[in-house]
Amino acid sequence: MTAPAVDSILHSLSELFVSGDNFAWENPRRFSAYANRLQLVLNQFLRSSSPEALSTSVQTALRGLSGDLLKAVEVVSVYRNRSKIFVLINCQSLCVSLQEHTVAIGGWLALLESALPEGSDSRKKVADLSQDMKQAQFRVSENEERVHCTLQKEGQGRQSSKAVQSAIVMDLARALGIEADNHVKLLEQVKLLKTDLTSSNSLVERRVLMSLERIMDSLIVHPVTSEWNFDFDFEEDAQMSPFRNFLCPLTKQVMKDPVVLESSQNYERTAIEYWFQRCIEDGRDSTCPVTGQVLNSTETKPNIGLAGAIEEWVNRNIEIQLKSAVQCLSENLPPVDSVERVLDIIYKISEEHPSSRYRVRNSGVVLLIIKVLRQCAKSMGTHLRGKALMTLLSLANDEESKKMMLEEGITRLAIHSLIGSSEKEKEYAVKLLLLFSRDEAYCTKIASEKGALVLLSSMAGNLEHPGLSNLAEDVLKQMERVEDNVHHLAAAGRFEPLLRRLCEGTDDVKKEMARLVGRMTLTNSSKEQIARKSAKTLIQLLSKPEGRAPSLQALYNLSVLEDNATILVDSAVVPALTNILFENQDDSELKELAAATIANIVQHPGHWELASIDKKGHLMQSETTVFRLLGLLVHVSPQCQVSILRILYGIASSPQASESVVTHIKSGDGIRSIMPFLEHPEVEHRIYAFRLTRILSATFGEYLANELNLADKLPLFKDKLLNNQSTDGERSDAACILANLPLSEADVTTVLGSSFVSWTVLTLKDLLRSTSWRTSRSSSFLEEGLLGLLLHFTQNPDPQTVSVVKEHSLMNLFRELLNFQMKPRVKQLAALGLKNLSDSRKTIISSGDSEVQLPHGLCSSFLFNCWKRPPELLVCAIHNVSCEEDIQFCLLRSNCIKPLVNLLTDEDTSVQIAAVEALSTLITDSSNNNFKRSVDELDHQGVIEAAIKLFTEVRPGILQERLLWMIERILRMETDVKHSMNQSLVRALVEAFKYGNANAKRHAQDALTNLKQISGASGKNSSQSRPRR
Repeated sequence: MTAPAVDSILHSLSELFVSGDNFAWENPRRFSAYANRLQLVLNQFLRSSSPEALSTSVQTALRGLSGDLLKAVEVVSVYRNRSKIFVLINCQSLCVSLQEHTVAIGGWLALLESALPEGSDSRKKVADLSQDMKQAQFRVSENEERVHCTLQKEGQGRQSSKAVQSAIVMDLARALGIEADNHVKLLEQVKLLKTDLTSSNSLVERRVLMSLERIMDSLIVHPVTSEWNFDFDFEEDAQMSPFRNFLCPLTKQVMKDPVVLESSQNYERTAIEYWFQRCIEDGRDSTCPVTGQVLNSTETKPNIGLAGAIEEWVNRNIEIQLKSAVQCLSENLPPVDSVERVLDIIYKISEEHPSSRYRVRNSGVVLLIIKVLRQCAKSMGTHLRGKALMTLLSLANDEESKKMMLEEGITRLAIHSLIGSSEKEKEYAVKLLLLFSRDEAYCTKIASEKGALVLLSSMAGNLEHPGLSNLAEDVLKQMERVEDNVHHLAAAGRFEPLLRRLCEGTDDVKKEMARLVGRMTLTNSSKEQIARKSAKTLIQLLSKPEGRAPSLQALYNLSVLEDNATILVDSAVVPALTNILFENQDDSELKELAAATIANIVQHPGHWELASIDKKGHLMQSETTVFRLLGLLVHVSPQCQVSILRILYGIASSPQASESVVTHIKSGDGIRSIMPFLEHPEVEHRIYAFRLTRILSATFGEYLANELNLADKLPLFKDKLLNNQSTDGERSDAACILANLPLSEADVTTVLGSSFVSWTVLTLKDLLRSTSWRTSRSSSFLEEGLLGLLLHFTQNPDPQTVSVVKEHSLMNLFRELLNFQMKPRVKQLAALGLKNLSDSRKTIISSGDSEVQLPHGLCSSFLFNCWKRPPELLVCAIHNVSCEEDIQFCLLRSNCIKPLVNLLTDEDTSVQIAAVEALSTLITDSSNNNFKRSVDELDHQGVIEAAIKLFTEVRPGILQERLLWMIERILRMETDVKHSMNQSLVRALVEAFKYGNANAKRHAQDALTNLKQISGASGKNSSQSRPRR
């Protein structure tokens, strides 16, 4: 049991004493001295004693000694084999471990001493060694302690300034025994640390490594300079290198504010203060980074003599740099790289030595930079333009340089850079403008530059680059301080200054701002913004005579936007405007503006229908207002006449006001007041007169026709329609007016003429072939008007009109128009046209035109020879005669029934009614022998099913009444029980019988009787023929 322990002790001691080993650390060296004495004592003990004869206490002591010695040797091996930086990181724990094991070994030696003979030499040596090892004190040196503390703090991942990093490197180099500027050896130690930490799991150790690598990379990749960096070749005696004591040991740069410590070392004030602050944060004594000396005081004293020497050296070298810069920039096309070096140097001079900016100005460098920027802007590229602007921005802190830049047009160059491709160029351009804008005089100059405010406003609203956006916003805020810039800012879309002055300024300021709003060309969003914030102020200005003109101009400009109508009405603009329009005064210009503004407001339905225009509560659509407007037409200027016509048209177009307005116009004999404007020489007068007449014709067609006949104006509309020189609007309105008038047969013949049918059909076909007719408002009205004219002709067609119908396939044209989904009015008129033509078929049949004429004459006997049968003509299932010759009057042969059935599902009720009326023409006569065949054909075409389905869904009204008439006729001939079993149909008929009008009740009763759901009324035959109503 004892032999292994002895062998372990001997093996550990042999590892400890490696030949030629020289420890770099004090603690392992001291332990080696103890180990050397231990080896001597142990060898003497083993020679005097046999291992087999040792007592139990001795054996225990040897085993304990073996274990602690082994662990101590492992600690020493860390000092020997690991990197020095690793030892520094862990020096505290290594020291403690070595201390513990040394004391333990001393204890085991004390146990061994008790087994040795008293008074023997070996016992005395063991006792002395035991006493020394138990009292051993291993310590970490002050320098090692400081470096250890610093590295532990670096392991926390905090950031350090360049000065602090340099001080750390100095402390580390001193602890490692390396010169601070020997970066190669320092880097080797960092690499050794990285190798040591390959398998380490310690987060602190890895953070220390990362921090040291970052510091070394900074020193190697961006080496600090020990002298002024010149970028040009000078004469050898021209360049003055700095003395070594000009350089701060921490920053390695020429000092600007040198201070001296109690260690007599000079530092840059800010650098050494950073180091002192770090020492305080680390909880360690402040030291001199160069000497490592612990300082009794951190007081720093200015080194005035050194500062003066450095200043003299700096001034000399600035002169050299400026001379070289002038030489470079004076070339016609200086090399780009040379220009960049010059800009870097000038910027450095301006930033690091602000007092020398006047030297830069006096040397002419400022003008030369602007010249290069102006002449070589494109070839320089965005990066170099950004540097040039950055340099000028720094130099502009000198007031004289700023004036010089403005005189040379730097604002124009900066504005041009606002559209640069790099963010840096834009940033310095905006910063330069911001610096200049702090002076009101310069603000005006910037605002007057073309495009400046537009670019700045756009940049201020670009939230993708908040930094630039905030800078541009600051520039614009500086601009807003200057009164002369308000117009320019508003033109660029920045209305806050204008609105603030308009709403909060003096009366004179308000008038001026209102005048600006009236003159400006505004976007729709701008008009809405201004109206929301200033409408009430503008209306208040109307109460002051001197404020009326500018306020009216502004209100007119704002009223052009449809969405502003509600805003202006809510602000009570209508009473103020009508007061100006109706009051007795000679200022026609004010009346024109007021009338034009009102016209803009009433062009679209809105709140104005509910707004009072005076204290008596009159509305725009009231009788009083309409009469007063009609009365003004004769007395006002031509321009005001147009606006009044527009007002009348606007209020007559409103769904809420139309009925009352047209009634008031009629009762006020307004038609006669409007009629002269139909032939006015000015286009605008005619346009709105025609539009107003069109609206009147839809409600008072008969009255209007009489008035027009009395004034012999009816041919005017036909002439206007045929005149290609008329505007599209006039032609469209003329067509609609003629279509709406209830013309007599004589009017159709004499005024329009049968030849007009051909023109109408051809024009309508040309219109349908046009690519723009579906979207054009005037084309849409023209199309509806032409269709309405064709209805006049199809109601009572004469032989010449019948020929035109056949020639132009008018029924086919109507059928085609049934398919235009987006125009219900067109579909309605087309269906009514089919109804008229189908009704006309009965007249043609009764006249005998459709009878089959067999050949006769001399050669007629030969027609049926040679085994040939006479030709068979198809008999129409509806009319029971051949419709081949009159196919344009037959819905069945013209394939119009299916399209009409499709209209029964249309969303527009008027279209459904027209379709029902057209289909009803096929079953008007239930007394002829062919009625049953007609009903069967309609059932085959799907008419009956569609009509019944629609009837079960509609509410009481005209459509229900038309469907009842149709269904009652059909049920007269229907013997199939399927309809009597249709509970939905029976239920709908019962509802109509209960709640319908008189006609509906009668038709419903007859239909229910035909279904045998009730008995005939008053004993009459339910199938008795009744006329259609």
